[in-house]
Amino acid sequence: MQSIKLCSHVGADGVLHLDIPAGIVSSDIEVEVIIKPITPSQREWMPDFFEEVVGGWAGEPLERAEQGEFETRETLF
Repeated sequence: MQSIKLCSHVGADGVLHLDIPAGIVSSDIEVEVIIKPITPSQREWMPDFFEEVVGGWAGEPLERAEQGEFETRETLF
């Protein structure tokens, strides 16, 4: 048995369309679908995400290399 979890969108027609690669050919399979609405809080960042991530680089200091000269291009309009 294989479990696949995905998030999808129900269109204005109220119909959910799923294209799921099963990795199985020429076979009968049983499919079970559980509909679970996503709450607005599940669409947001995890609590303290930015506090934990921002400034989290622990390696050598990052430096931007010299960018060089840009070519002069013709004006389009």
